[in-house]
Amino acid sequence: MELSPASLAQPDRYKLLIGAITPRPIAFVSTTSPDGRANLAPFSFFAGVGSNPMTLLFCPANNADGSEKDTLRNAKPAGEGGQGEFVVNIASHAYAAKVAAAAEPLPYGQSEFDLVGLTPSPSRAVRPPRVAESPVAFECRTLQVIRTNPGAPAGGNIVLGEVVHVYVHDDAINERHHVDPAVLDTIGRLGGLDYCRTRDRFRMPMGRDALTQLVP
Repeated sequence: MELSPASLAQPDRYKLLIGAITPRPIAFVSTTSPDGRANLAPFSFFAGVGSNPMTLLFCPANNADGSEKDTLRNAKPAGEGGQGEFVVNIASHAYAAKVAAAAEPLPYGQSEFDLVGLTPSPSRAVRPPRVAESPVAFECRTLQVIRTNPGAPAGGNIVLGEVVHVYVHDDAINERHHVDPAVLDTIGRLGGLDYCRTRDRFRMPMGRDALTQLVP
């Protein structure tokens, strides 16, 4: 089957993206509104960008009416009316249902922390709180927002942030800064309402040596 994105309706393009780009890590993003009210929402278009400087991105799409989601309203730079800060918390299996529940479209200013029963904890370098239950939290300052279709329904937005502080549970990291995936126990997104765990793992060497290994 050959498909032209231009000939597909937006929902079908979306289904292709989320069905084929799998598994997707989940950025569980906490922000605050200009008047200090906390917001929490999951986003599965999320990735690290680089380590020098330490940067990451997540992508909140526009609402069905073309307006900005609450997270984007809060995280965009101050010059655009936002706070210019956010925290990316890890989505762990221990509170997976609460991650999904935080996608509830609450009125602006109502806190998903209260809705799902997770604990806001003060961050060190930014105003938004981190999720106390999360084994890792990246405190970020927004560098830039790239809008692929401003004001359009489902238009994409790339929020690029520099990590200015990292919180890690003591039992999740060793002295060489290796993070234990078993302690994180992260979940990922597949297509539709499907999720996956990260408990089925295997190791491979890098480069051509990988060709000599039988993948389990």
